[in-house]
Amino acid sequence: MNINPHHTTQRQLFESEPSWCSEQTSFGVVATVVVSQGVEKPLDYIIPERLLDAVEPGRRVRVPLGRGNREVLAYCVAVSARELPQKPLKEILAVEDEHPLLTPKMLELTEWMSGRWMCRWGEVLEAVLPAGVRLGTRSRETLHVIRDNASQTPSRAPSASQARVLALANIPHTIEELTAQANVSRAVVTRLLKTKQLMTCEGSVQSASRREVRHDRPEMLSDSQQQALDTIIHSMHSGRSNTIVLFGVTGSGKTEVYLQAVEQTLSFGRQAIVLVPEISLTPQTCDRFRARFGNVAVLHSHLTAKERHSQWRQIAAGKVSVVVGARSAVFAPTPHLGLIVIDEEHESSFKQSTAPRYHARDVAAYRASAEGIPLVLGSATPSLETFSKCLSQEWIMVELPQRVAGARLPSVLTVDQRIRSDYSCGAISGRLKAAIDWALGDDGQVILLLNRRGFATHVQCRSCGYVARCPQCDVTLTHHQPGNRGICHGCGLVLRLPDVCPSCSTARLGLHGTGTQRLEEQIRSFWPGAKVARMDADTMRTRGSHERTLDAFRDGAIDILVGTQMIAKGLDFPGVRVVGVVQADAALHLADFRAAERTCQLVTQVAGRCGRGIVEGRVVVQTMSPDHPALKAAAAHNYKAFVEHELPLRKALGYPPYGALVRIVVRSVDSRAAEIWATSLADSIRQELTTLSLPAGLEASSAPRVLGPAPAPIARLRERWRWHFQVHGPDGEQLRAALARVFLRTTVPDNVAWMVDVDPVEML
Repeated sequence: MNINPHHTTQRQLFESEPSWCSEQTSFGVVATVVVSQGVEKPLDYIIPERLLDAVEPGRRVRVPLGRGNREVLAYCVAVSARELPQKPLKEILAVEDEHPLLTPKMLELTEWMSGRWMCRWGEVLEAVLPAGVRLGTRSRETLHVIRDNASQTPSRAPSASQARVLALANIPHTIEELTAQANVSRAVVTRLLKTKQLMTCEGSVQSASRREVRHDRPEMLSDSQQQALDTIIHSMHSGRSNTIVLFGVTGSGKTEVYLQAVEQTLSFGRQAIVLVPEISLTPQTCDRFRARFGNVAVLHSHLTAKERHSQWRQIAAGKVSVVVGARSAVFAPTPHLGLIVIDEEHESSFKQSTAPRYHARDVAAYRASAEGIPLVLGSATPSLETFSKCLSQEWIMVELPQRVAGARLPSVLTVDQRIRSDYSCGAISGRLKAAIDWALGDDGQVILLLNRRGFATHVQCRSCGYVARCPQCDVTLTHHQPGNRGICHGCGLVLRLPDVCPSCSTARLGLHGTGTQRLEEQIRSFWPGAKVARMDADTMRTRGSHERTLDAFRDGAIDILVGTQMIAKGLDFPGVRVVGVVQADAALHLADFRAAERTCQLVTQVAGRCGRGIVEGRVVVQTMSPDHPALKAAAAHNYKAFVEHELPLRKALGYPPYGALVRIVVRSVDSRAAEIWATSLADSIRQELTTLSLPAGLEASSAPRVLGPAPAPIARLRERWRWHFQVHGPDGEQLRAALARVFLRTTVPDNVAWMVDVDPVEML
């Protein structure tokens, strides 16, 4: 492996030499290790003779670190026999793992990621290996608790939160599962253990429930589907790593193409990874793969650590040939990888929001290239980055312009909310009400999208204009029911809202704006005979709730499904006759250059949930911006028109995909400190950018530049003031190298924290 020549040896960090250091020799076997936290660069340690056969790249080792020789866990990334430095190296103390956790190719991938997204290598290694895998290698038993039915009746009746825990604890759970499903703090479970109403028990966590699925057979493909499959198979036979983009309208049969491509991969004795957004990782999606291939590993955020470890081991042993999962499944340890598929590749959830801030699409492209295998991306609304690569013929695009089985795309009606002629049903216009009446009258189903959870978006005094805000953030409190609760959607703080205005002492506080809770209440009021359900982050907290709601909708037990964007993708229900977008431009005017792209994608995707059966569907889009190009394109089912409008704007401004972008956010409890250091850092970067040469053929207007700093759109979050700025440049690699030089000579004040986001997808 190519190790950074400037990496640090432990002895270089300290002047004194403890007596326990190994004796100095001319040559020795040295391990280069990466510490997961606190150390930027790889470190060198000598391997003692007793561990020569055990230390190898991919295993974790225990090493002494710092002046106090604190024992820490580190990842061995290279082993070499070489001349030793004059100052003795410290010795490796022990080897943690019986077998390597990472292959040489995965180590190379993680090293590339650390440079690509400007983060510590150790952070990447921790992200690649799930916690269950890291803990499971030492056979640590997960603590389970169960209700102690033999215990004496407590002197006091349990509280409501304790009762919820006890009801769930009739079967073994981990403490983490109990707290999450009962929506209580860990202290509640601890108290029940102390009072012996719960007891610990042995045994492993049961795997996530497997639904009974019928085996199905490949469907007959349309001409465009067959063309897409032939393109993928040709890439497999060629041994070249081609990226193939399936640009197909909703309902065009992209999933069937994936299934048959995976089937071809398995016929060669290879494995396949299929990535879908977490929000689309529904039982319905998993069932389609299980029905076709039987034993399928499903990796998602709701797996327990032990379940994830079990899946990981089966994949690494080659016992599972198909892996379906969300973003992190791109790291699945498939020894015989033959195909990677990313469905709904445009989804922002494929970009991790915390360090390391990688994008699964780029990781998949790197991994596919290293393995010499095809990468398949699918979407009805490809990201502009993907579309641009296809236009430049770097990637191959195959279009699927028609729905399968003769189904037609739904008609779309746009309702101009600026003309409020008929809103007798709350947030539902007269046109949307008529469409709902038509669907319900014909025993059809309805989906209503409102991408704002809660009851009211804000609480405002009608006398003085006071607005209830989070004391920790620059965010208005969202009113939630039950109870008069204000919840900050920035930091999660929950407060009881006042009955009178804190500013003018009048009792004229009003609930303004509509969230999914209020919309659900209005729907139940105006259609009392309809069976209504809501899907958002508030109702889908318990394990299995997502699955139960979708099963009920599929079985016809729900007539109207109200929800946020989680109902907009990945659902295929032939009974849906009407889709209503209650407020299409909710995110259209955010301070984010991708706002229009996201709005067009969201409206197009939710419209695609409709009309998949025999009867043609209807879509009603309510908006204050009916003439916006994003909404006009979505209403016309013409995503290409939006791309043709948006790409020239991006090119003129040098925004992705026509330039690299790095966002830097500075945080501090002291607003002035954040501003001063953000300004200082931005000035240092500006100075460094003046030394860069402009790539041939580009005009001076395309030269690297810094925009800002300025207060972030959310200027205060979790009691920290936030300033941000953007660094633009035509060459991403050149830009990252320049930033790295600045960061190396930068000293960060103690009262300031900062974050670097390469290729950001969120600008708030």
